[in-house]
Amino acid sequence: MTLLLLALAPIIIVILYIYFNDTYEKEPKRILFYNFLLGAIVSIIVTTLIYYAFDIVLPLTEHHSVYQQFLKAFVVVGFTEEFSKYIIVRYYAQPNKEFNEQFDGIVYAVMVSMGFAATENIFYVLESGYQTAMLRAFTAIPAHATFGILMGYFVGKAKFSNHQSLLNIAGLLLAILFHGAYDFFLFIDFIPGIWVGAFISLAIAIFLSKKAIKRHQNQSKFKI
Repeated sequence: MTLLLLALAPIIIVILYIYFNDTYEKEPKRILFYNFLLGAIVSIIVTTLIYYAFDIVLPLTEHHSVYQQFLKAFVVVGFTEEFSKYIIVRYYAQPNKEFNEQFDGIVYAVMVSMGFAATENIFYVLESGYQTAMLRAFTAIPAHATFGILMGYFVGKAKFSNHQSLLNIAGLLLAILFHGAYDFFLFIDFIPGIWVGAFISLAIAIFLSKKAIKRHQNQSKFKI
């Protein structure tokens, strides 16, 4: 039970942070929960199926190959996981009538991302214990949150733009870029000290995420 709470605690903190930053017109809790649930179940299923497909069409066998680890980070993991979240945000959240300002893109994308991260984190923490729970609370969970914010920033802009497809895809690609960069530096751990790159990419993503939140807050049509 303690491990489960440790796995979920950082998820809850991120959700509350985004919820209370939705300053001017909060989303219905029921819709937020649905997005979280879809991320926790549907996105995980989609990810698993695509992983199986990649194992067949793009088998990666050489651990010490920078090229293969690049493909694994950006194509297999980055694309698969962010695409599995994107389809929920794009086809369930974005068309919803409650999605009525740009900041909502961030809110819903983070809810889906945290749903995905919750399922993933529970498996990792229950398998590996307290040390993994503490490590992921300050690394993987904030990373998933930033990927969601960056995707959601553009999905929010897309909802109210004449260039909806272009902006939606931009959000997906940006999430893949930062997800892939974060994982790539961790995957090539056979190069001494290279793991620092993961935290640099995460720091940049956090910086951009804060700017994205502030910008959509300032542009809210509900701001008095």
